[in-house]
Amino acid sequence: MYAIIETGGKQYKVKNGDSIFIEKLDLEAQSNVDFKVVAVSDENGLKLGDPYLNSAKVTGKVLENGKRKKIMVFTYKPKKGQKRKLGHRQPYTKVQIERISNQV
Repeated sequence: MYAIIETGGKQYKVKNGDSIFIEKLDLEAQSNVDFKVVAVSDENGLKLGDPYLNSAKVTGKVLENGKRKKIMVFTYKPKKGQKRKLGHRQPYTKVQIERISNQV
């Protein structure tokens, strides 16, 4: 059984026990979170939402909040002496999928 969830403007395909890195959520570690379910696949087939499935529920547990590795951005214009160097660290939340339920 797997589900497709939506969070942070992105969609993720998840199964029970999966750990995923998503856009930062405003939650503490060890707290539970429910996701919007777009589709669920089980032994009966695939069920799609329009746009979400209200009968399905995906629950996860927040493991940690952190920042990814630094990405360096360097731009320049040749022969002009113009250059710029920037760095960026994207915040994330690591979530473990606890349960996928599909009530029909």
